[in-house]
Amino acid sequence: MTPDAVKHEFDVVVIGAGAVGENVAGRVVQGGLAAVLVEAELVGGECSYWACMPSKALLRPGTALHGAQTTPGAKEAVTRTLDAPAVLKRRDYMTSNWQDDSQVQWVKDTGIELIRGHARLTAPKIVEVAGLDGTTHRIQARHAVVLATGSTPNTPPIEGLKDLPVWGTREATSAEEIPGRLAVLGGGVAGTELAQAFARLGSAVTLVARSGLLGNFPVEAAHLVAAGLRADGVELRLNTATDRITGNEDGTFSLLLGDGTTVTADKVLVSTGRRPALAGLGLESVGFEADGEGRLALTTDSSGLVQGTAGDEPWLYAVGDAAGHNLYTHQGKYEARAAGDAIAARAKGELAGSPAAWSRYAHTANQHAVPSVVFTDPELASVGRTLEEAQKDGYNASSVELPIQVAGSSLHSENYEGWAQLVVDEDRKVLLGATFAGPDVAELLHAATIAVVGEVQLERLWHAVPSYPTISEVWLRLLEKYGL
Repeated sequence: MTPDAVKHEFDVVVIGAGAVGENVAGRVVQGGLAAVLVEAELVGGECSYWACMPSKALLRPGTALHGAQTTPGAKEAVTRTLDAPAVLKRRDYMTSNWQDDSQVQWVKDTGIELIRGHARLTAPKIVEVAGLDGTTHRIQARHAVVLATGSTPNTPPIEGLKDLPVWGTREATSAEEIPGRLAVLGGGVAGTELAQAFARLGSAVTLVARSGLLGNFPVEAAHLVAAGLRADGVELRLNTATDRITGNEDGTFSLLLGDGTTVTADKVLVSTGRRPALAGLGLESVGFEADGEGRLALTTDSSGLVQGTAGDEPWLYAVGDAAGHNLYTHQGKYEARAAGDAIAARAKGELAGSPAAWSRYAHTANQHAVPSVVFTDPELASVGRTLEEAQKDGYNASSVELPIQVAGSSLHSENYEGWAQLVVDEDRKVLLGATFAGPDVAELLHAATIAVVGEVQLERLWHAVPSYPTISEVWLRLLEKYGL
C-alpha cells in the first residue's frame, strides 16, 4: 500500500461508472448498503458517449429521411439530402457534448460516492485507486467488489495497422467531419451500422469483412441489410481479408486486400469485435492468470459472482461486458440489477449459494432470451436462439419464416421488404427465438422477448390478436403458417 494513501471503507466497491456500474451501485444502495463508484473517464461510460447513443444519433436522421422518401405524398416534398453539420450537432447534444455533469449529479443524488481514478485490486476486497488528481486511495470493501469495466476493441493482425492513426468506433462516433472516403473493416453490428451512417452522411464507403455480413443472424435477414447498404452506395467486399494497410504521404490510407485489389480511403474504421476490459485491474493479485495471449477471462454464476477468487468467502463480481457473456448495454444493465440485488441479499443473509433460475438475483435470460437490434435501415431484430443454435443445444426445434407482407407494411412505405422467423420447441410448443428484418421492426421485438421468457404456449399466443393495420400482423401470418 502507498504510505500516504487515503483510506476508505464501503460495503461495495464498483469499478467502472458506465451504465452497468451505475445500475449495480444503485441497486445495492436501494438494498441499504454503502457503495462507491471508481471511474477513470466519463461517468456514464461507453454507451453514453461513444457507442449506443452517438451511433444511433448518427443513424436516425438517415432512417427518417429514407422513410419519407419511400412514402408517396411525402417523397414528393423531400428535396434535400441530409444536413451533415446538423446531424453532428444533434449527435453532440445526445452525448451532452461529452460532459458528464448530469450523470455525476445522479450519482450524488442516489447516495453513491464517486472517486475518479484508475482502480487496481491489491488483495481480496482491497482496491487501490490512483486518483486523477494525484491522490492515492485505499478502499476496503466489506462485502463485494464489482468489475463493471466494459470492453476494449480487438486489434486484428493486419500488417502495418498498429502504427497508423486509424479510427476505432470511438473516433467514428465522435468524428467532427465526414470523410470523403471511408473504409470499414468488420461486418459485425458496429461496422455495419457505422458504414451506413457515414454513407448517408456523404462518405463513399467500402466495407471489408473477412467473412460474411452479420454472420450471427439468419442469412435471409442479413441479406436484406446488405441490400440496404448497397442501395446507399456502400461497396461490400465480403469474405475478403485485409493483408496490409499503409499510410500515404497525402494522409490517406491504402488497403491491400486478400484478393490482390487495393482500396484507398481518407479514413479507416476498424470494428472487428471487442473483448472484456480486464487488463491492469490487478486480478493476478487475487488468483487469476492471463492465458498464453495475455488475456484474462472470468467465470461467473448467474448472479455475476466470480468463481475461483482468493479469500475466505466469495466477494468478487463481474457484470456487463467485463463478464464476457453478452456485450449489449441492456443485457449488462440486467446483469447489474441481478448482481446488485444478490449482493444486498447475501449481505443480509437472505441468499446462500447460487440463486434460483428466473429469480430477481439471477440473469437467467442470458441463456434463453437475449434481445438485439441492428439499427440499420432496414433494421434487424432478434431474440433467443436461431434454428441452428436451438438444434445444436439439443432442442427438437423447427422454424417458420415468411416475407413481411401485411397491410401494415404496405401502408408503412412503398415497396416494403421484410422477413420474419419464429423458432419453435416442438416438445413444449413454445418459442425459442424470433428474428425480424425490415424497416422499423425493432418495435416488434419486445413482444417476442416476452413470449420467449414467459414460455407462452403457441395455442395461447394465437389469442394475442395483432391490431390492424400494423406490421405486427406478421405474428398472425407466422402462426397461421405454423398451422394454428
